Amino acid sequence: MSRDPGHPTTVDELAELRRCLDVGLTRMDGQHALLAQRGEQTEHELTDLVERVAALEHLRWPLPAVTVLSAVGALSLAVWQALGH
Repeated sequence: MSRDPGHPTTVDELAELRRCLDVGLTRMDGQHALLAQRGEQTEHELTDLVERVAALEHLRWPLPAVTVLSAVGALSLAVWQALGH
């Protein structure tokens, strides 16, 4: 390792650089872990949401069935009124 007389490298400077690198890597590891946790949480919430939507779709009435029921109700009301009740 060559030393420049104007900028001598000391053990303290190298230790400070290593400490800064360790702190930066630790911070990045923490951020990565947080992002991974948030990703897993979002995936779990999305799975729950998909299950809820599927359950709602299973319970809903199809539009043609609602139309037929409305038509039968209107027809029976018209017949009832026509018979004078």
